[in-house]
Amino acid sequence: MAKVGAEEAKRRVQQLSGWTLEGDVIRKQFTFAGFPDAVAFIVRLGFAAESVDHHPDLLVNYKRVTVSYSTHSEGGLTEKDFEGANTASAIAATLGGK
Repeated sequence: MAKVGAEEAKRRVQQLSGWTLEGDVIRKQFTFAGFPDAVAFIVRLGFAAESVDHHPDLLVNYKRVTVSYSTHSEGGLTEKDFEGANTASAIAATLGGK
């Protein structure tokens, strides 16, 4: 899959509420009501990621989960990363994540 250029990545990340572009990574921190909801988010996102064979980096801090996407095999951002970000946001919304 082809890498997304820098200008296209800037444009695309602006369409993702709360996501930031940090070099070749898009990232968002989600906050949930508590640890169980944060873990439920991780499990649901994990199954979704596995189904498309594209996995985010995850950092868990109690009720906060930071999700980072970059396509390591391509050395930067691809369409898969933006699709993953949309999926993560949708899953988080079902669990009250902000």
